[in-house]
Amino acid sequence: MKVFAALILTLLGTSLSARGAEAIAVIVNIDNPTKALTTKQLIDLYMGKLIAFPNGERASPLDMPHDSVLRREFYQLLTNKPIGSINAYWSRVKFSGHAQSPQSMASSTEVLQRVRDIDNAIGYVKLKDVTNDVKVVYTLAQ
Repeated sequence: MKVFAALILTLLGTSLSARGAEAIAVIVNIDNPTKALTTKQLIDLYMGKLIAFPNGERASPLDMPHDSVLRREFYQLLTNKPIGSINAYWSRVKFSGHAQSPQSMASSTEVLQRVRDIDNAIGYVKLKDVTNDVKVVYTLAQ
């Protein structure tokens, strides 16, 4: 009985901690005319299938480092695929030369700065890190 109770508590704790994950905001420059993106548009931008915002302006997607927890969470929530599948996809696409992967930034601070400075940049950060000088066009949460 004690083992069963311990198992239930462990499962509840895992479930609650997974739900407690912080929301992720997809951000663009404050002057970007894009007000929102659909899930498909965002997937296509981050998977190299789309190179422009809905208004036709070229988009420059920014990414986190390959070992980043935020990167893993972002792609899992966005595509519902594990990061290993995303990495394998980009390995194939890069080898074929058909698309260019998003530019990797060192930190959320660097993403925020780049999005503030470059009109066509798009990036993602934790929602709590968003500042008033960028615009949120999509939010991911569990």
